Amino acid sequence: MKNIFQDLNKEQRVAVEHTDGPSMVIAGAGSGKTRVLTYKVAHLLNQGVDPFNILALTFTNKAAREMKERIIQLVGTGDARNVWMGTFHSIFARILRIEGHRLGYGSNFSIYDTEDSKRLINNIIKEQNLDKKVYAPNYVLGRISGAKINLMDDKQYNENFEIIQADKMAGKPRIGEIYTIYNKRLQSADAMDFDDLLFNTYILLENFPDVLHKYQHKFHYVLVDEYQDTNHVQYMIIRKLAAANENICVVGDDAQSIYGFRGANIQNILSFQRDYPDTIVFKLEQNYRSTKTIVSAANGIIVNNKEQIFKEIWTNNDAGNKIGLLRAPTDSEEGNMVAGSIFEHMMNNQLPYSAFAILYRTNAQSRAFEEALRRRNIKYRIYGGLSFYKRKEIKDLLAYFRLAINNRDEESLQRVINYPARGIGKTSMENVVIAANAAGVSLWEVVSDPKKYSLQVHGGIISRMGSFTTMIKSFSAQLKSRDAYDLAKHIASSSGILKDLYEDKTPEGVSRYENIEELLNAVKDFTDQSIADQESGEVQEDLKTLDGFMADIALLTDADDKDKEDTNHVSLMTIHAAKGLEFPYVFVVGLEENLFPSMMSLNSREDLEEERRLFYVAVTRAMKQLTLSYADNRYKWGLLSPSEASRFLEEINENFLERPMHSRPKVNTGLKSTGSSGGFTPSFGKRTLKKINKTELSQPGYDTREDDIQTGMEVEHQRFGKGKVVSIEGYGGNRKATVFFQKVGQKQLLLKFARLKVLK
Repeated sequence: MKNIFQDLNKEQRVAVEHTDGPSMVIAGAGSGKTRVLTYKVAHLLNQGVDPFNILALTFTNKAAREMKERIIQLVGTGDARNVWMGTFHSIFARILRIEGHRLGYGSNFSIYDTEDSKRLINNIIKEQNLDKKVYAPNYVLGRISGAKINLMDDKQYNENFEIIQADKMAGKPRIGEIYTIYNKRLQSADAMDFDDLLFNTYILLENFPDVLHKYQHKFHYVLVDEYQDTNHVQYMIIRKLAAANENICVVGDDAQSIYGFRGANIQNILSFQRDYPDTIVFKLEQNYRSTKTIVSAANGIIVNNKEQIFKEIWTNNDAGNKIGLLRAPTDSEEGNMVAGSIFEHMMNNQLPYSAFAILYRTNAQSRAFEEALRRRNIKYRIYGGLSFYKRKEIKDLLAYFRLAINNRDEESLQRVINYPARGIGKTSMENVVIAANAAGVSLWEVVSDPKKYSLQVHGGIISRMGSFTTMIKSFSAQLKSRDAYDLAKHIASSSGILKDLYEDKTPEGVSRYENIEELLNAVKDFTDQSIADQESGEVQEDLKTLDGFMADIALLTDADDKDKEDTNHVSLMTIHAAKGLEFPYVFVVGLEENLFPSMMSLNSREDLEEERRLFYVAVTRAMKQLTLSYADNRYKWGLLSPSEASRFLEEINENFLERPMHSRPKVNTGLKSTGSSGGFTPSFGKRTLKKINKTELSQPGYDTREDDIQTGMEVEHQRFGKGKVVSIEGYGGNRKATVFFQKVGQKQLLLKFARLKVLK
């Protein structure tokens, strides 16, 4: 048996060795918290604990997969594979497939992702003749989701006076009614949305004492990762499951609680010791990721929060470089300065693109950085874009799979009954919905037997519906007799999807066809792995069928997509998406008031403290070099508006900051120079950083020397009228100005021909 403790430091080892009773591991950024959770599971297995009696909950499939792979390396394959380890949603979906019949669900119920839920809500809004602009599906789904994670069903929602009044005040009095219809339609379709996987698990444990007893005594040990990110329903389920043995270990960092907008409640971790008075607290305070400078700066930021469990993060790493600070005249120039800095680091240190990340508060900020990186031919990738499993062609084929597994899946039926086109149009399906609602049955029952429900369509359509349902039934009949790959390939071909995409020879069509091929490759990988597992005797159940594959991927997120593309690129993403990642060189951009911190966070101390935790997370992603940037002016609704530097910059000790950082060489920005390098010195003595000094180098009049035109100047053009210089690039006779004109918008002008008049 391998000595697993040799890989741990003293604090980690003590936390791993403690197995019985409640414990909380408070782990600072880069301190190895996932290692503690992983090694604790391995230690329990080495102590002889039955793997089936261990429940380990994570927030991403990727984290669960990596932990399981590491445990296999530590203790061997057999035991590790039998631990109940996965995301909250995947573990609770597994329980619901076993116990869901008590709530009226089949074992093959469908799981609706966010897009499916929005589409269903959109249909309900249309059927109820409501204004889609008033009852925006995003907003309605948000209200329903908020209710479910706070354990409020539609009946309780509609009986809650405060909620009803709030909806009326918002001009949306019928949200409660939509919630009721939405739930009925889910049940009719034998489907659950993501929130139902949590909500229904709680209802099972609350309303069925035998189910609660079963799982309380099944899971002798409960371990929870990222406990600071749990919401109310997750908290309540964990409390119930751990109540019998109280062998519960939670791992997390209150300083990295950044998902309040999703319902995460930081009080869950702050109050853990109150919930379990016998709790032993372990603190992991050694950071293995970042330099001393970055760690010290991060400590100086988070200490300003009142709501926290105090810890002093430290590191044995080198002091490293000071934190860079870039101050740009505009958001466009900010993009140029960051891209220029990346290029300079790459050239000077022979670094790959993958060493760099640009982190921002909102996705909308990415444009300026994309444009600047493209101009320098620097490869990049934006994270948080369209996931592989959310692409239309992928969802189309998956809808056929889902419908074969669960014929009552309403969203899948409506998605593919006329794709590829088979002459069952929109009007016909509207009549199907009317007939189904009138009879109180599922859409599938009406489509399967249209005459029984007096469906108002002509005979040709009834015949086509018959052909469609016969095809789907034939797929269903083969679920247990063919392996996942064989059946998936058969469905892709027989449904007509492969033929339809193959005949589209446009670049987009070819790409969609290749995506279907990649999906079938994923099914093949799953099938081959399942067969290998069975042959080795390591899996207790048959997982190689198509329903097994669909259960495996139903809860994948963007973070779990397999990226088979070239990984050598600069990463662009929101700070929320960057949590859990690390990069040698990190640029945190857009550090301005009302952007970061967000304007929405300034109404309460709690919200502002979450924004500060978000900044702390951003800072601690950096391993070797951290650079912060902000712009003095930023475009808002087409107008260049002045910005104010973020209050968070003041919370960094000046000793950790390097000034000046350099703007692009030879580009006169109108900033006060501190030397030949073209840098500038911001002031940290007051509430805000010092603004750009206005420099007037030219007298008003046409034929102003092009060398005198500066960023930020107000100018007038003979044809375009009055405008403001946004940015300048190029040298000598090739010097260009980007000017935003009030009448015609943004134009790029060659200065030697533009004949601009300087106004001020």
